[in-house]
Amino acid sequence: MSLCYSQLTLLDRKRLFHLRERKVSVSEIARQLGRHRSTIYRELKRNTFQDHEFPEYSGYYSGIANDMSKERRRRLRKLRRHPHLRDLVIDRLKAHWSPEQIAGRLLADGVSPVRICPETIYRFIYCKEDYPLGLYQHLPERRRRRRRRGARKPRDGLIPLDYRISQRPDFIDDRSQFGHWEGDLLIFRRELGETNVTSLVERKSRYTVMIKNRSRHSRPIMDKIIHAFSPLPSFARRSFTFDRGTEFSAFRALEDGIGARSWFCDPNSPWQKGAVENTNKRIRRFMPGDTDLSNVAQKQLVDLAHHLNSLPRKCLGYKTPAEVFMAHLRECG
Repeated sequence: MSLCYSQLTLLDRKRLFHLRERKVSVSEIARQLGRHRSTIYRELKRNTFQDHEFPEYSGYYSGIANDMSKERRRRLRKLRRHPHLRDLVIDRLKAHWSPEQIAGRLLADGVSPVRICPETIYRFIYCKEDYPLGLYQHLPERRRRRRRRGARKPRDGLIPLDYRISQRPDFIDDRSQFGHWEGDLLIFRRELGETNVTSLVERKSRYTVMIKNRSRHSRPIMDKIIHAFSPLPSFARRSFTFDRGTEFSAFRALEDGIGARSWFCDPNSPWQKGAVENTNKRIRRFMPGDTDLSNVAQKQLVDLAHHLNSLPRKCLGYKTPAEVFMAHLRECG
């Protein structure tokens, strides 16, 4: 894929401004400037001035457009001026840190010679000079081009009214109390068998637990959750929020086994358990849908969960889930 295109000069931008004032078409402007029309469209999209307070002043101005272009290139040159910082960013991308995590941790640790933001890293990944490095392959969605990500379609089931999420206490909703979890089932190619993975995330710390299952039958799934969570103190396993899949229909076993209450999302509302949905996307980076789970041991899932729990998170002030989880255990214990 070629990302090369012809850069405009200040003189080009002055001519572009005057031609726009005369209502000349983009195709004709491109012909007169000797550029591809995609270059003109890109220039107008990126460097048109927007004044939200006084919209009448918005428009394309050659001087402002040139300054905006210079500033964009200046942000990219930060990483080129500091090879050590560039290498550090590349190493952490290859370790599956997100641009947001990298920028946030650099700021929190105060080790960077210059301040960089996530957008700078994204532009570095996708810019034409550094695109051949293939760093986009280390991002969660591995997109060759930046674009919006779609949402996964949820499953449904029959749940008693008094267990629906609208009845869940506010201190769970606002994450003010530790020990409330979200759970989901990661399904893989059916021709590879019924084996699946339960993913569970503590809402306040974003701490992740992963459990391998041999089938989608609900009671064995719940029994494995009980076995995994029994060693934790009761304040660390107060409740679980699931979707309406039949694999969670034996939820009352959690109350009998470890005294944990269950809550269920509304139909077609996966965003109501956003913590585990977000974690599932992270897991899929390492275990795509065509993974053969017969070759994956529980120990490997534990190791993957440990990796996820050791990554700094913006929502935690760039602390790691493991650090926050252990701090709450010590605080409440």
